[in-house]
Amino acid sequence: MDNLNNTQYFTVQKEQPMPVGDVLRIVFQALSEKGYNPVNQIVGYIMSGVPTYITSHKNARSLIMKVERDELVEEVLRAYIRNHSWE
Repeated sequence: MDNLNNTQYFTVQKEQPMPVGDVLRIVFQALSEKGYNPVNQIVGYIMSGVPTYITSHKNARSLIMKVERDELVEEVLRAYIRNHSWE
């Protein structure tokens, strides 16, 4: 048995955040697989903050809730600008 007079150390590794684009891709795929219109559902979530717009399939709801909604909007806007060669 270890000496109970010594302090034991316990460290927890911080989870590396997933890139916002990856979160959106996974959520989009999960919503599509469940038969939802992913654009409508994601917009509903961004506008209202109500997580039930996102399915729990493939852990999509938990993933999207780890990202701030303004970060989701920024990622979508960046992709739109990139795809339309505004930069």
